[in-house]
Amino acid sequence: MNLTGKLLIAMPGMGDPRFDHSVIYICEHSDRGAMGLICNKPVPDLPFARLLEQLDIAAGPGARGARVHFGGPVEAGRGFVLHSAEYGSAEGTQQVDNGIAMTATLDVLEDISAGRGPARALLALGYAGWGPGQLEDEIGQNGWLTAEPSDEIIFAADNATKWERALKSMGIDAITLSATAGRA
Repeated sequence: MNLTGKLLIAMPGMGDPRFDHSVIYICEHSDRGAMGLICNKPVPDLPFARLLEQLDIAAGPGARGARVHFGGPVEAGRGFVLHSAEYGSAEGTQQVDNGIAMTATLDVLEDISAGRGPARALLALGYAGWGPGQLEDEIGQNGWLTAEPSDEIIFAADNATKWERALKSMGIDAITLSATAGRA
């Protein structure tokens, strides 16, 4: 199973409150583990402009804003930009899948602040990580659903409805989900 480029949707009853109602885009998945970014949990009280100030990056006249998200509990001080694949950083961009890429260098923030960055972007502080086999075990224990991604779910500004919209993209109504798994 390779979930690179897929969405993880947290099931009700997720034991870890940091992942409650989370929608995670998986950036890398291999036999060494998995890494993803939570797409629907903005960091309160940290506007993009203040983050730029903290990093001593000046916003240019064509600057676009980006909402800062909680990407996950691992390395919470490290930034990642999930973005449309037409943009590539001179310092290193990882092409993920489905027209989506990820950059973790400051030049992407400089480009966004100057108005020449990617067409669509989501900035995340920290990431979600799993060791070898851990994600597969969590899926087997009814912790996550997997789904195909869409730009509208990943990059849309309405974070409050992303979880429900991700479920609906699979034909599932959130009210019908159960926190318990069964075996036939």
